[in-house]
Amino acid sequence: MPAGAREHRKGPTGEAALLGRGTEAVTIPLADLAHGRASTLQTVSMTSSCPRPLRPPALPADRLRGAVAYDARMTASSFRPVVLRNGTEIDDPLTVVLGFFRANWRPDVSDPSRPASFGEQDLRLANRGGARISAAEIAAILERRRAIEGALRAIAPDASLAGAVNPVPWLPLRQLFDAFAGVRGVGLSKTTKALHPKRPALIPMLDSIVQSYLKDDDPGAQVPFGARALGLVRGYQRDLDRNRAALLTVRHELARRGYGLTEVRILDLLILSAEATA
Repeated sequence: MPAGAREHRKGPTGEAALLGRGTEAVTIPLADLAHGRASTLQTVSMTSSCPRPLRPPALPADRLRGAVAYDARMTASSFRPVVLRNGTEIDDPLTVVLGFFRANWRPDVSDPSRPASFGEQDLRLANRGGARISAAEIAAILERRRAIEGALRAIAPDASLAGAVNPVPWLPLRQLFDAFAGVRGVGLSKTTKALHPKRPALIPMLDSIVQSYLKDDDPGAQVPFGARALGLVRGYQRDLDRNRAALLTVRHELARRGYGLTEVRILDLLILSAEATA
């Protein structure tokens, strides 16, 4: 559970009981988490009723870059809480997000001078962020380059899923996702990791963690690729809308500190942090 988070359930049981009163904050080094080494956890002070050490969460290594786990103590904060759909309230979302930067995490950002272009360097950028797109998959995607760039040209560079004024360009977004349909070995995770830097305020990264979080909005693999992606993005948008004021405040506070993140990316980090300590 992230710092400043509380979970509305009848009472802690099992692993959740380890994060109750009497614990100190826990930071899990990413390189060690990725290799499943529990011995590198910082010292945790337990109550006598909680003698067991915490274990690192079983999350994909590519999504553990910068993931920081926190205890469940509430912190004094003037921020509105961010309420996740799994019952977790993050009372101090700014502290959670800043924890990623303190762990030397940095977001991958696309070249702003090339908002409508898409090429091999965009796929290499996605790989630096953990997408693991193979050389054969890169070649197959680049065969769709004309369709991808056509859809990007129809979407404003600053298009936002959290925008209160301009509507979300759902049709060209569907066309953008459809351009990746049928590429062998390339699913929603690789597709959205490649596209997120191109439209960071619009496209969330739909990896296994976020897909699991959005499972109630997932129309399933039996529907067309673009339609499934759009269903998950619409579900993500509902969480953004529910937390719009809190996420906007966090974005402004991060910008004041020199960090440029969109509401879409902030919510992604909060989901990751919550899942890492669930």
